[in-house]
Amino acid sequence: MQEVKNLVNQQLDALLTDETDLTANMANASALLNQSLSDINWVGFYNYSEANDELILGPFQGNVACMHIKPGDGVCGTSFVNQKPLRVPDVNQFAGHIACDANSKSEIVVPIYKDGKGIGVLDIDSPSLDRFSADDEKQLVEFVEVFTSHID
Repeated sequence: MQEVKNLVNQQLDALLTDETDLTANMANASALLNQSLSDINWVGFYNYSEANDELILGPFQGNVACMHIKPGDGVCGTSFVNQKPLRVPDVNQFAGHIACDANSKSEIVVPIYKDGKGIGVLDIDSPSLDRFSADDEKQLVEFVEVFTSHID
């Protein structure tokens, strides 16, 4: 496994060690990010259901959220299909944005894949425009790499 430099990512690695339940790991990972990141109003996971071909709401911290997202729809579905992180400085300028919370102004999504298989996405919203930087993206990609290393 790669060297983990960021403190939050080190905490995640320690938190998930010896735990194999995906739901429990997503719950604790979202709680860790919620207490560690400033200026966010939603953080959580959408799990990919191959049987339904959709992303389904998983563990999260924040207001109630959209429960079903088709791959390719919105920021989450686009990131998942493209298998690339997606930073959106102003969600109102993103064609096809799914507005689960009108207070969200910017968003970052990191897709989660393990051995080429889609697991889901990590989604974080902020009430501020242009909240997420390139450095945030880098750290969250590493966060997802650490998270994925604990998926059997």
